[in-house]
Amino acid sequence: MLVVRPARAADLPALERLAGSATPRLTNLPAHRDRLEERITRSQRAFSRAVEFPGDEHYTFVLEDRERGEVVGTATIRAQAGANEAYYTYRQETLIHASQQLNVRREVQTLSLSHEVSEATLLCALSLDPRYQGTSAVSLLRRARLMFIAQYPERFAEILAVAFPGYLDGDGESPFWNSVGRHFFVRGYQEMNHIAGVRSKSFIAEVMPQFPLYLPLLTPQARAAIGREHPYHEPALEEMLAEGFVRSRHVDIFDAGPVVKAERARLESFRRAAWHPVRVRPAHTLPDAEPAMIANQQLADFRCVVARYALSPTGQLMLSPEHAEILGVEEGRAVLAAPLALPAAIDALDEGEL
Repeated sequence: MLVVRPARAADLPALERLAGSATPRLTNLPAHRDRLEERITRSQRAFSRAVEFPGDEHYTFVLEDRERGEVVGTATIRAQAGANEAYYTYRQETLIHASQQLNVRREVQTLSLSHEVSEATLLCALSLDPRYQGTSAVSLLRRARLMFIAQYPERFAEILAVAFPGYLDGDGESPFWNSVGRHFFVRGYQEMNHIAGVRSKSFIAEVMPQFPLYLPLLTPQARAAIGREHPYHEPALEEMLAEGFVRSRHVDIFDAGPVVKAERARLESFRRAAWHPVRVRPAHTLPDAEPAMIANQQLADFRCVVARYALSPTGQLMLSPEHAEILGVEEGRAVLAAPLALPAAIDALDEGEL
Protein backbone atom coordinates (compact mmCIF):
# COMPACT_ATOMS: atom_id res chain seq x y z
CA MET A 1 0.00 0.00 0.00
CA LEU A 2 1.74 3.16 -1.27
CA VAL A 3 0.95 6.71 -0.17
CA VAL A 4 2.43 10.14 -0.94
CA ARG A 5 2.57 12.47 2.07
CA PRO A 6 4.58 15.51 3.29
CA ALA A 7 8.11 14.74 4.52
CA ARG A 8 8.84 14.81 8.24
CA ALA A 9 11.98 14.83 10.37
CA ALA A 10 12.06 11.04 10.77
CA ASP A 11 12.39 10.71 6.96
CA LEU A 12 15.89 12.24 6.90
CA PRO A 13 17.83 8.93 6.66
CA ALA A 14 15.59 7.81 3.79
CA LEU A 15 16.11 11.12 1.94
CA GLU A 16 19.86 10.71 2.33
CA ARG A 17 19.65 7.25 0.83
CA LEU A 18 17.45 8.40 -2.04
CA ALA A 19 19.71 11.38 -2.78
CA GLY A 20 22.76 9.12 -2.86
CA SER A 21 21.13 6.61 -5.22
CA ALA A 22 19.58 9.11 -7.67
CA THR A 23 20.55 8.49 -11.30
CA PRO A 24 22.20 10.73 -12.25
CA ARG A 25 23.04 12.63 -9.05
CA LEU A 26 20.60 15.54 -8.82
CA THR A 27 21.79 19.07 -8.18
CA ASN A 28 18.49 19.89 -6.47
CA LEU A 29 18.66 16.78 -4.25
CA PRO A 30 22.18 16.81 -2.77
CA ALA A 31 23.37 13.86 -0.69
CA HIS A 32 24.21 16.29 2.09
CA ARG A 33 22.61 15.70 5.51
CA ASP A 34 22.48 19.33 6.63
CA ARG A 35 20.92 20.50 3.35
CA LEU A 36 18.34 17.72 3.43
CA GLU A 37 17.49 18.44 7.06
CA GLU A 38 17.07 22.09 6.17
CA ARG A 39 14.82 21.07 3.28
CA ILE A 40 12.51 19.08 5.54
CA THR A 41 12.28 21.94 8.05
CA ARG A 42 11.57 24.41 5.26
CA SER A 43 8.89 22.12 3.86
CA GLN A 44 7.18 21.71 7.23
CA ARG A 45 7.12 25.48 7.59
CA ALA A 46 5.51 25.85 4.14
CA PHE A 47 2.81 23.28 4.90
CA SER A 48 1.96 24.92 8.22
CA ARG A 49 1.59 28.55 7.23
CA ALA A 50 -1.13 30.47 5.42
CA VAL A 51 -0.08 31.40 1.87
CA GLU A 52 -1.97 33.71 -0.49
CA PHE A 53 0.49 33.77 -3.40
CA PRO A 54 3.62 31.80 -4.39
CA GLY A 55 6.92 32.73 -2.79
CA ASP A 56 9.97 30.91 -1.47
CA GLU A 57 8.01 27.89 -0.20
CA HIS A 58 9.38 24.40 -0.82
CA TYR A 59 7.00 21.46 -0.41
CA THR A 60 8.81 18.14 -0.05
CA PHE A 61 6.86 14.90 -0.33
CA VAL A 62 7.80 11.29 0.24
CA LEU A 63 6.40 8.03 -1.08
CA GLU A 64 5.87 5.57 1.74
CA ASP A 65 5.39 1.82 1.36
CA ARG A 66 3.21 1.11 4.37
CA GLU A 67 3.59 -2.66 4.11
CA ARG A 68 7.39 -2.41 4.25
CA GLY A 69 7.27 0.50 6.67
CA GLU A 70 9.80 2.53 4.69
CA VAL A 71 10.09 5.65 2.56
CA VAL A 72 10.94 4.68 -1.03
CA GLY A 73 10.71 7.95 -2.95
CA THR A 74 10.75 11.73 -2.68
CA ALA A 75 9.76 14.73 -4.81
CA THR A 76 9.54 18.49 -4.26
CA ILE A 77 7.60 21.53 -5.46
CA ARG A 78 9.32 24.94 -5.46
CA ALA A 79 6.44 27.41 -5.41
CA GLN A 80 8.47 30.01 -7.30
CA ALA A 81 11.67 28.85 -8.98
CA GLY A 82 13.43 32.19 -8.51
CA ALA A 83 11.91 33.50 -5.31
CA ASN A 84 15.20 34.17 -3.50
CA GLU A 85 17.62 34.28 -6.43
CA ALA A 86 17.12 34.25 -10.18
CA TYR A 87 16.61 30.82 -11.69
CA TYR A 88 18.94 30.89 -14.67
CA THR A 89 18.61 28.88 -17.86
CA TYR A 90 20.00 29.12 -21.36
CA ARG A 91 17.41 30.13 -23.94
CA GLN A 92 17.83 28.78 -27.46
CA GLU A 93 17.60 31.57 -30.00
CA THR A 94 18.34 32.25 -33.66
CA LEU A 95 20.41 35.21 -34.89
CA ILE A 96 20.56 36.25 -38.52
CA HIS A 97 23.89 37.42 -39.95
CA ALA A 98 23.51 38.98 -43.39
CA SER A 99 25.59 41.00 -45.86
CA GLN A 100 24.10 42.42 -49.07
CA GLN A 101 27.57 43.09 -50.43
CA LEU A 102 28.60 39.46 -50.15
CA ASN A 103 25.10 38.13 -50.79
CA VAL A 104 25.31 36.15 -47.54
CA ARG A 105 22.50 35.36 -45.13
CA ARG A 106 23.11 32.89 -42.32
CA GLU A 107 20.89 31.82 -39.45
CA VAL A 108 23.03 30.99 -36.44
CA GLN A 109 21.75 29.14 -33.37
CA THR A 110 22.75 30.65 -30.03
CA LEU A 111 22.23 30.20 -26.29
CA SER A 112 21.55 33.27 -24.15
CA LEU A 113 21.40 33.47 -20.36
CA SER A 114 17.82 33.96 -19.19
CA HIS A 115 15.88 34.10 -15.95
CA GLU A 116 12.41 33.93 -17.54
CA VAL A 117 11.62 30.65 -15.75
CA SER A 118 12.10 32.35 -12.36
CA GLU A 119 8.37 33.10 -12.01
CA ALA A 120 7.26 29.53 -12.70
CA THR A 121 6.50 26.82 -10.14
CA LEU A 122 9.14 24.12 -10.41
CA LEU A 123 8.56 20.37 -9.98
CA CYS A 124 11.93 18.99 -8.97
CA ALA A 125 14.12 16.70 -6.82
CA LEU A 126 12.41 13.41 -7.65
CA SER A 127 14.14 10.17 -6.72
CA LEU A 128 12.60 6.70 -6.48
CA ASP A 129 13.95 3.43 -5.12
CA PRO A 130 14.95 1.29 -8.15
CA ARG A 131 12.75 -1.57 -6.90
CA TYR A 132 9.66 0.50 -7.78
CA GLN A 133 10.67 1.56 -11.29
CA GLY A 134 8.17 0.43 -13.90
CA THR A 135 5.25 0.40 -11.45
CA SER A 136 2.39 2.80 -10.73
CA ALA A 137 4.56 4.18 -7.90
CA VAL A 138 6.45 6.27 -10.46
CA SER A 139 3.35 8.08 -11.70
CA LEU A 140 1.94 8.42 -8.20
CA LEU A 141 5.06 10.12 -6.87
CA ARG A 142 5.50 12.33 -9.92
CA ARG A 143 1.89 13.43 -10.33
CA ALA A 144 0.63 13.53 -6.73
CA ARG A 145 2.26 16.97 -6.68
CA LEU A 146 -0.23 18.09 -9.34
CA MET A 147 -3.10 16.84 -7.17
CA PHE A 148 -1.76 19.02 -4.36
CA ILE A 149 -1.38 22.07 -6.61
CA ALA A 150 -4.92 21.58 -7.92
CA GLN A 151 -6.29 21.93 -4.39
CA TYR A 152 -4.23 24.96 -3.38
CA PRO A 153 -3.83 27.01 -6.59
CA GLU A 154 -3.17 30.26 -4.72
CA ARG A 155 0.13 28.81 -3.49
CA PHE A 156 1.54 28.24 -6.97
CA ALA A 157 2.16 30.00 -10.28
CA GLU A 158 -0.05 29.59 -13.35
CA ILE A 159 2.97 28.20 -15.24
CA LEU A 160 4.57 24.95 -14.07
CA ALA A 161 8.01 23.81 -15.20
CA VAL A 162 10.17 20.70 -14.96
CA ALA A 163 13.93 20.68 -15.63
CA PHE A 164 15.18 17.23 -16.61
CA PRO A 165 18.76 16.02 -16.07
CA GLY A 166 20.84 16.37 -19.22
CA TYR A 167 22.76 13.84 -21.24
CA LEU A 168 25.96 12.36 -19.77
CA ASP A 169 28.49 10.23 -21.60
CA GLY A 170 29.71 6.77 -20.57
CA ASP A 171 32.14 8.30 -18.08
CA GLY A 172 29.41 10.29 -16.34
CA GLU A 173 30.65 13.56 -17.85
CA SER A 174 28.53 16.24 -19.47
CA PRO A 175 29.69 17.09 -23.02
CA PHE A 176 27.99 20.46 -22.68
CA TRP A 177 29.75 21.32 -19.43
CA ASN A 178 33.10 20.25 -20.82
CA SER A 179 32.62 22.47 -23.86
CA VAL A 180 31.33 25.52 -21.95
CA GLY A 181 31.44 25.62 -18.16
CA ARG A 182 34.76 23.84 -17.68
CA HIS A 183 36.58 26.69 -19.43
CA PHE A 184 35.44 29.09 -16.70
CA PHE A 185 35.61 26.87 -13.61
CA VAL A 186 38.39 24.41 -14.54
CA ARG A 187 36.49 21.68 -12.68
CA GLY A 188 34.76 18.51 -13.81
CA TYR A 189 31.03 18.06 -14.08
CA GLN A 190 30.59 15.75 -11.08
CA GLU A 191 32.55 18.04 -8.77
CA MET A 192 30.58 21.09 -9.90
CA ASN A 193 27.33 19.15 -9.60
CA HIS A 194 28.10 18.50 -5.93
CA ILE A 195 29.12 22.10 -5.23
CA ALA A 196 26.02 23.49 -6.94
CA GLY A 197 23.81 21.13 -4.92
CA VAL A 198 25.27 22.15 -1.58
CA ARG A 199 25.21 25.85 -2.49
CA SER A 200 23.15 26.94 -5.50
CA LYS A 201 23.42 27.32 -9.25
CA SER A 202 23.34 31.10 -9.14
CA PHE A 203 27.10 31.41 -8.78
CA ILE A 204 27.51 29.47 -12.04
CA ALA A 205 25.50 32.10 -13.90
CA GLU A 206 27.63 34.83 -12.30
CA VAL A 207 30.83 33.39 -13.76
CA MET A 208 29.53 32.03 -17.08
CA PRO A 209 29.82 34.34 -20.12
CA GLN A 210 27.06 36.94 -20.28
CA PHE A 211 27.10 37.12 -24.07
CA PRO A 212 25.29 34.64 -26.35
CA LEU A 213 27.04 31.34 -27.02
CA TYR A 214 27.26 30.58 -30.73
CA LEU A 215 26.51 26.90 -31.16
CA PRO A 216 28.81 26.40 -34.17
CA LEU A 217 31.73 27.22 -31.84
CA LEU A 218 30.87 24.38 -29.47
CA THR A 219 32.00 20.80 -29.94
CA PRO A 220 29.70 18.49 -31.94
CA GLN A 221 29.16 16.45 -28.74
CA ALA A 222 28.06 19.55 -26.83
CA ARG A 223 25.65 20.62 -29.57
CA ALA A 224 24.10 17.16 -29.67
CA ALA A 225 23.52 17.26 -25.90
CA ILE A 226 21.50 20.51 -25.93
CA GLY A 227 17.90 19.78 -24.95
CA ARG A 228 18.63 16.06 -24.62
CA GLU A 229 17.53 14.31 -21.43
CA HIS A 230 19.51 11.70 -19.54
CA PRO A 231 18.49 8.23 -20.86
CA TYR A 232 17.32 7.19 -17.39
CA HIS A 233 14.75 10.01 -17.45
CA GLU A 234 13.28 9.35 -20.91
CA PRO A 235 10.12 7.70 -19.46
CA ALA A 236 9.65 10.62 -17.06
CA LEU A 237 9.85 13.14 -19.87
CA GLU A 238 7.42 11.12 -21.98
CA GLU A 239 4.91 11.03 -19.11
CA MET A 240 5.17 14.77 -18.54
CA LEU A 241 4.60 15.38 -22.27
CA ALA A 242 1.54 13.10 -22.08
CA GLU A 243 0.38 15.12 -19.07
CA GLY A 244 0.39 18.22 -21.25
CA PHE A 245 3.81 19.79 -20.74
CA VAL A 246 5.61 21.05 -23.84
CA ARG A 247 9.26 21.61 -24.57
CA SER A 248 10.41 25.18 -24.08
CA ARG A 249 13.41 26.90 -25.64
CA HIS A 250 15.09 26.79 -22.22
CA VAL A 251 17.78 24.33 -21.19
CA ASP A 252 19.76 23.90 -18.00
CA ILE A 253 22.88 26.10 -17.73
CA PHE A 254 24.76 23.17 -16.24
CA ASP A 255 24.23 20.17 -18.53
CA ALA A 256 21.79 21.61 -21.15
CA GLY A 257 18.99 19.25 -20.08
CA PRO A 258 15.51 20.15 -21.39
CA VAL A 259 13.04 22.36 -19.53
CA VAL A 260 9.34 21.66 -20.16
CA LYS A 261 6.57 24.09 -19.23
CA ALA A 262 2.78 24.20 -19.16
CA GLU A 263 -0.18 26.28 -18.07
CA ARG A 264 -1.45 24.22 -15.17
CA ALA A 265 -5.11 24.50 -16.28
CA ARG A 266 -4.24 22.65 -19.50
CA LEU A 267 -2.70 19.63 -17.80
CA GLU A 268 -4.59 16.33 -17.91
CA SER A 269 -4.55 15.85 -14.13
CA PHE A 270 -6.24 19.24 -13.72
CA ARG A 271 -8.71 18.94 -16.58
CA ARG A 272 -9.87 15.43 -15.64
CA ALA A 273 -9.86 15.77 -11.85
CA ALA A 274 -13.21 15.64 -10.05
CA TRP A 275 -14.50 15.77 -6.49
CA HIS A 276 -16.51 12.85 -5.19
CA PRO A 277 -18.04 12.03 -1.80
CA VAL A 278 -16.64 8.83 -0.29
CA ARG A 279 -18.53 5.62 0.18
CA VAL A 280 -16.64 2.97 2.19
CA ARG A 281 -17.16 -0.66 1.17
CA PRO A 282 -15.21 -3.90 1.72
CA ALA A 283 -12.45 -4.30 -0.86
CA HIS A 284 -13.84 -7.57 -2.28
CA THR A 285 -17.19 -5.91 -3.05
CA LEU A 286 -15.78 -3.01 -5.07
CA PRO A 287 -16.45 -3.15 -8.82
CA ASP A 288 -13.54 -3.40 -11.21
CA ALA A 289 -12.43 0.00 -12.53
CA GLU A 290 -9.45 1.84 -13.96
CA PRO A 291 -6.86 3.04 -11.42
CA ALA A 292 -6.87 6.66 -10.34
CA MET A 293 -5.00 9.02 -8.07
CA ILE A 294 -7.12 9.78 -5.02
CA ALA A 295 -6.18 12.69 -2.72
CA ASN A 296 -7.71 13.99 0.49
CA GLN A 297 -8.31 17.70 1.07
CA GLN A 298 -5.97 18.29 3.99
CA LEU A 299 -3.00 20.62 3.81
CA ALA A 300 -0.42 19.48 6.37
CA ASP A 301 -1.88 15.96 6.35
CA PHE A 302 -2.11 15.67 2.56
CA ARG A 303 -2.31 12.09 1.32
CA CYS A 304 -2.52 10.67 -2.20
CA VAL A 305 -2.90 7.01 -3.19
CA VAL A 306 -3.68 4.92 -6.25
CA ALA A 307 -7.06 3.16 -6.04
CA ARG A 308 -9.80 2.03 -8.38
CA TYR A 309 -11.96 4.80 -9.86
CA ALA A 310 -15.11 2.95 -8.84
CA LEU A 311 -18.20 5.18 -8.77
CA SER A 312 -21.66 4.37 -7.46
CA PRO A 313 -24.72 5.24 -9.60
CA THR A 314 -25.03 8.46 -7.56
CA GLY A 315 -21.42 9.54 -8.15
CA GLN A 316 -19.89 8.42 -4.88
CA LEU A 317 -16.31 7.13 -4.99
CA MET A 318 -16.22 3.69 -3.43
CA LEU A 319 -13.10 3.10 -1.34
CA SER A 320 -11.93 0.17 0.73
CA PRO A 321 -11.62 0.72 4.49
CA GLU A 322 -7.83 0.48 4.08
CA HIS A 323 -7.69 3.31 1.53
CA ALA A 324 -10.12 5.42 3.53
CA GLU A 325 -7.96 5.02 6.61
CA ILE A 326 -4.77 5.97 4.78
CA LEU A 327 -6.45 9.06 3.34
CA GLY A 328 -7.96 9.92 6.72
CA VAL A 329 -11.45 10.28 5.30
CA GLU A 330 -14.83 9.10 6.52
CA GLU A 331 -17.90 8.19 4.53
CA GLY A 332 -19.47 11.29 3.02
CA ARG A 333 -16.22 13.31 2.94
CA ALA A 334 -15.04 14.50 -0.48
CA VAL A 335 -11.83 13.41 -2.19
CA LEU A 336 -10.20 14.56 -5.42
CA ALA A 337 -9.76 11.87 -8.08
CA ALA A 338 -7.98 11.89 -11.44
CA PRO A 339 -7.39 8.97 -13.83
CA LEU A 340 -3.91 7.48 -13.63
CA ALA A 341 -3.81 6.68 -17.35
CA LEU A 342 -2.73 9.43 -19.74
CA PRO A 343 -3.18 9.87 -23.51
CA ALA A 344 -0.29 9.32 -25.88
CA ALA A 345 2.51 11.85 -25.49
CA ILE A 346 2.80 14.69 -28.00
CA ASP A 347 6.35 15.98 -28.30
CA ALA A 348 5.87 19.64 -29.20
CA LEU A 349 7.51 23.02 -28.70
CA ASP A 350 5.72 25.72 -26.73
CA GLU A 351 3.79 27.70 -29.36
CA GLY A 352 4.26 30.85 -27.32
CA GLU A 353 8.00 30.61 -27.88
CA LEU A 354 8.02 29.98 -31.64
